[in-house]
Amino acid sequence: MSGYVRDTLRGVTSPNRVTWSLWAVEGVLAFVVEVQQHVGLASLMTLTMGFVPFVVVAATLRTSHRAWKIGKFDIFCGVVSVLGLVFWFFINEPTVALISFVAADQIAALPTLRKSWLAPSSESARAFFFGFANCAVTLMTLKHFTTAGVLFPGCILFTDLTIGILVVSNVGPRLRGDQRLISTPRVA
Repeated sequence: MSGYVRDTLRGVTSPNRVTWSLWAVEGVLAFVVEVQQHVGLASLMTLTMGFVPFVVVAATLRTSHRAWKIGKFDIFCGVVSVLGLVFWFFINEPTVALISFVAADQIAALPTLRKSWLAPSSESARAFFFGFANCAVTLMTLKHFTTAGVLFPGCILFTDLTIGILVVSNVGPRLRGDQRLISTPRVA
């Protein structure tokens, strides 16, 4: 992730602050739920998935480069994602909370998925492929496959792989015929 932060500070990558802010909050809260569910060592991945986005958001605030413009879609996804967190607060049931977090996390990812489709050159695939690998290793460390242990890393695995592929393949601009947005993907 240090490469993603470096790319952000250099203005090479333009993280969506809505997505990354919500990923930070949701990751830390999901870690708490996983600890309550006795997930074990695999919950450290979830803690990391909450801490790293805080660093990314801090980098977007520190750089003088222009951040990704937040639009109505981003705000809508942010509100729905926050509602998922509010739902958890009132339910206070660990498994339901984890499901609520994962739903909120996936909704929070939509602005970055959309951005990766529309402007893949504004992202660095490396971070998402590392996230995919991190989740795959985490899933392999589980001794017992439970909802609490599999749900969060499993969904992140799928989302990170999808974003990475969208960035590397430039499929959005290619299908739209937008040659100016097709660029050499930054994986390394």
